[in-house]
Amino acid sequence: MKSHNDWKRLVIKIGTNSIMKDVDQVDFKKLDRLAFVCSSLVQEGYQVSIISSGAVGVGASIMDIHEYPTDIHEQQALAAIGQSALMGHYSRFFNYYNRNVAQILLTKDVFEFSKSYENVKNTIFNLLARGVIPIMNENDSISIEELEHVTKFGENDTLAAIVAENINADLLIILSDVDGLYNKNPRDYPDAKRLSHISEITDDVRAMATGKGSEFATGGMSTKINAAERMLKNDASMIIADSEDPLVIFKILMGNDVGTLFSRVVERRRR
Repeated sequence: MKSHNDWKRLVIKIGTNSIMKDVDQVDFKKLDRLAFVCSSLVQEGYQVSIISSGAVGVGASIMDIHEYPTDIHEQQALAAIGQSALMGHYSRFFNYYNRNVAQILLTKDVFEFSKSYENVKNTIFNLLARGVIPIMNENDSISIEELEHVTKFGENDTLAAIVAENINADLLIILSDVDGLYNKNPRDYPDAKRLSHISEITDDVRAMATGKGSEFATGGMSTKINAAERMLKNDASMIIADSEDPLVIFKILMGNDVGTLFSRVVERRRR
């Protein structure tokens, strides 16, 4: 397993809670900082892919909807509206830093059939070789299993881990509205302690996971733990970090003690 000095192929996942400033507004400052960081990393020789949630949330903000719809077809319509708008935002911010992006919408069956699986891998590798940043999301407009919370990808933490596994990424970075895994819920317990490093997913680690955050999110800490387990099984690393300032990605790659690192490599991390 590689240490932070050897991480070169990165998958960065950013969640709905991180993209939306609130139910009504996209967080443009955060998207701009993410574009700056990722563009800078490509300049430095990293290969960067992004898994981005937020299509339904962005769609709801465009349509001025303040309550999450329960009807699947309404959710699919919001995803269709929001996905195009979300990619428009990404394109605009990345273009400012002279970096091209590409959209890839995925469903789980893509990875279950050898031909489509190879096509997706070849597309991603070709984009990375050209310095283009793939921005991926589940195709919510047709993938109703996710919206119904039935097992498919389930949410984008799982999708991110599957993509990272299939392109042999060294590190999966999950940017979240929490800055790591705690020994108990920090929102309820002021004395909760962040776990800096985890080398194995045990029953105790799973017990620390909590439920999902906002009504526009489909994931939670438990899905991140599942993603971490997948990465560890493939001798790769994953980190959960605070999305408040995407500049934290620079600190992660320097080996600083931020977030919760899931890695079999035990090394001293700088503060």
